[in-house]
Amino acid sequence: MTSLAHAPRWQQGEVIVLTIDALTNSGDGVGRWQDRVVFVANTVPGDRLQVRLTRVKPNYGHGKRLSIIEPSPDRIRPVCIVADKCGGCQWQAVAYPRQLQAKELQVRSALERIGGFKAIPMQPILATLQPLGYRNKATYPLARGNGGAVKAGYYRKGTHQIVNLNQCPIQHEALNPLLVDVKAAIKARGWSLYNEKKHQGRLRNLALRVGQHTDQAMLTLVTTGYIPEIKEQAEQWLATHSNLVGVCLNINPEQTNKVFGDETRCLAGQPYLEELFLGLRLRIQPTTFFQVNTPQAEALVQIVLDQLNLQGNETIIDTYCGIGTLSLPMAQQAVRCVGIESQVEAVAQAKQNAALNGLKNTEFFAGAVENLLLEISAQQSSPIDVIVLDPPRKGCDRNVLNILAKISPTRIVYMSCNPATLARDLKVLCDQGYELKMVQPADFFPQTAHVECVAFLEQATVVD
Repeated sequence: MTSLAHAPRWQQGEVIVLTIDALTNSGDGVGRWQDRVVFVANTVPGDRLQVRLTRVKPNYGHGKRLSIIEPSPDRIRPVCIVADKCGGCQWQAVAYPRQLQAKELQVRSALERIGGFKAIPMQPILATLQPLGYRNKATYPLARGNGGAVKAGYYRKGTHQIVNLNQCPIQHEALNPLLVDVKAAIKARGWSLYNEKKHQGRLRNLALRVGQHTDQAMLTLVTTGYIPEIKEQAEQWLATHSNLVGVCLNINPEQTNKVFGDETRCLAGQPYLEELFLGLRLRIQPTTFFQVNTPQAEALVQIVLDQLNLQGNETIIDTYCGIGTLSLPMAQQAVRCVGIESQVEAVAQAKQNAALNGLKNTEFFAGAVENLLLEISAQQSSPIDVIVLDPPRKGCDRNVLNILAKISPTRIVYMSCNPATLARDLKVLCDQGYELKMVQPADFFPQTAHVECVAFLEQATVVD
């Protein structure tokens, strides 16, 4: 038995015994020791662990797992041999039902703590039937390994060290042969790989996409400039892989963490793949944003359509609309749907996708939502019935929320990939006279801590 004189102290380097109670929204496990919170990566609620404290503050600290004294009943064997090293997944050791429980709690906690909501009309999380092999897109940085080998994979957590992969269990299985073939071809050709510290070399990233309903695949290499023989190699890839419909080159010469540059060239085949989405044909280009989990995106959009219960006479504005993933299904059931999107290329694709599906009651505008929303709403011949918000992780610009108060649509649909900014913005909207009617979490990213949500608001009823 350890005497009090030799009991662990609250200082860096000390070894403690800790039981993990929950999972955080960053994916770490969290437990309490001496009334202090301790965060430990690669742990599962219910684990009893030996942990070394790596960083300590007065009320919380971070630790590294040394050993598992008693594993959690929810701990499972990861399917990936580098799951504890790769930064792509955090929760492969966590049983899927426990992942869903953690994500529901993440959403509810944000709405209570940040939004100040008490009675939350939240539905059970929309689970996936496919916790593995769900990603229709993968983007890998490239680097040179030992013996001239080509490394491609995700970064180790908190670093820019690539964990080399030849396959990934969360990406669509059709992408794995392409990953192996591209790495081999780059090595055989002797093409130089980009060194981000020296800003030297050509090849930066490999981007792969697949249509989950069509099996059409695309391959895009991101480089600092044109590479001799690359068109010849592109033709070879196209001839070798029957599902590959296009090979593209994206040029990004900047010293930046941004993956894609502004210029994309088609080297072989076509510059897009086609996907089916709720019966609609969509063309998706290499740099286009499209949800990585197609079946879950379809299920969530169907929930939106069911909740809106459109009658065919509504005017809808879809902000941050992308290529029309939600605009087009809504347009099928409304009199008019107008989309706003800052990315010019996405707007062009949205227009093309509307034409592909014979939808003539849509219009799409390129520009910042905060700059265009009021002007576009004023141009409509009838009141705005529904406004859809689908902002990036940082949430809505406050000016957008203020403009919504002026437009005063009957209903607002808010789709979010960040419960914290969702809760913040919902609080503002409810303070402006809206009532939160329903929140639907959805699991688009199994094996990770990320969670999607859609919230439905209506103008509050005024009681005399």
